[in-house]
Amino acid sequence: MKIQILKILAVASMVWLTGCATTGTTTPAATTSGSKNGGVAAKASLIPGGPLRPITAANASSGEVATLSAPADLWDRIRRGFAMPDLQGDLVTDREQWYATRPDYIQRMTERSSKYLFHIVEELERRGMPTELALLPYIESAFNPQAVSSAKAAGMWQFMPATGTYFDLKQNAFRDDRRDVLASTKAALDYLQKLYGMFGDWHLALAAYNWGEGNVSRAIARNQKLGLGTGYADLNMPAETRLYVPKLQAVKNIVAHPDAFHTELPLIENHPFFQVVDITHDIDVSLVASLAGIRESDFRALNPSLHKPVIFAAGTPKILLPWDNAKVFRKNLEAHSEGQYASWTVWTAPTNLSPAAAAQRVGMSEADLRAVNGIPPRMLIKAGSALMVPRSTTTLQDVSSQVADNGQVAFTPEIVTRRTTVRAGRRETVASIAHRYKVSVDNVADWNDVRKNASFKNGQAVVMYLPVRVTTTAVAARVPSADVKQTSARGKQASGSRHAAPARQHAGGSASTNRKGGAPSKVHKKKR
Repeated sequence: MKIQILKILAVASMVWLTGCATTGTTTPAATTSGSKNGGVAAKASLIPGGPLRPITAANASSGEVATLSAPADLWDRIRRGFAMPDLQGDLVTDREQWYATRPDYIQRMTERSSKYLFHIVEELERRGMPTELALLPYIESAFNPQAVSSAKAAGMWQFMPATGTYFDLKQNAFRDDRRDVLASTKAALDYLQKLYGMFGDWHLALAAYNWGEGNVSRAIARNQKLGLGTGYADLNMPAETRLYVPKLQAVKNIVAHPDAFHTELPLIENHPFFQVVDITHDIDVSLVASLAGIRESDFRALNPSLHKPVIFAAGTPKILLPWDNAKVFRKNLEAHSEGQYASWTVWTAPTNLSPAAAAQRVGMSEADLRAVNGIPPRMLIKAGSALMVPRSTTTLQDVSSQVADNGQVAFTPEIVTRRTTVRAGRRETVASIAHRYKVSVDNVADWNDVRKNASFKNGQAVVMYLPVRVTTTAVAARVPSADVKQTSARGKQASGSRHAAPARQHAGGSASTNRKGGAPSKVHKKKR
């Protein structure tokens, strides 16, 4: 009887193992290159079809069989999800040698990535995308969320301003979501899935991510017209894009076989590094760090999109904190009862103002106003600019979502004037001179201590305060040089003048325009 029971159990075990070899949920490693959304293929039926077969050694070592052991660490988990076809060639070998001969560089990159890598792998697996893509920020930015390229691409995924706007990454006076860990990762994976859907090939999708989808489409069309191949290796590309996938392949190979490259990868546990914490009040960054028991620099490393001393809950309702410190923060926040949460608020400039005038209105020193709002020298604050100012005890209302999401700071050059003496012509009046030099009648009368309806004698000296640009061009063109006398009066403005220098937008300016064709192009020219 016992022997019969053992035989039944043995048969049942074989059936179960055979089922594991032929069915079950599809792991990310089973992603098919033909899936047009960049995700996993359709999952197989849970009921095995056909005769049961024993597991072979080849089956056991392939992705067809789900392993029963948990990943040893995050690197192991990433290796299990590799699903892109490998690229071979001299360029890959060259990049392998480049990385392998720079162990300090690899160590810095991989240690920096330890804060963000778990989240990226989780998102890739949730979407059923190849986990090689978790290594892409090594190529883009060396996993530095504060990286900015010479072409103004920003963040660890290196989004250009226009592409970031296309994917709803806010870029305003208070934050830049191209640097945000959660938002930029979502946008990057959305974009990669979109590109994979267009080209049906991960290597071409990566080329488009670097070079722009329009450029890749045109390169493919040219090769088709010439009867040439249309794969990644067949296209005529810029040198940076030609090296782009070989760089990723080289990093993938090093992660897959670190010993073969005499490389030691730092231990990254297969565990979340951070937690998402809800924010319900505007709150100072320094207070968050204090309540969480971490350094402010550590907070900013997880929340790199924030570049002001305060977090506005209406625009940033969630922050990231180290896993163990999130609970500490929540507990201390509930117990916090000392004063207000935020020391800063936003004040909207009602008109064009000098920094000194704005500082006087909000009760700050000019130096502090310039520092916290990044106001450059010799610039006026444009009307409508959203400025960070101290929050008074009587102003307890939090900043609105409209301001928190859309606030910008813009500047225009100061009007630098110079005291100029011109000669009046025959029958010249205050009004005619004011009209000639595009200044107000009141100013001309005031500068010369005469009435607004006064007339000047032929050849009489008339004092004018004109913008330098006008002084050096318009005046010289209209009046012989011998009749013009100029003395320095730098910094004095002609109040009421309708003539202003052209505005030049600085911080908070609009995003750069997109390429023709409507869809965003993402072209990088990075400093390496």
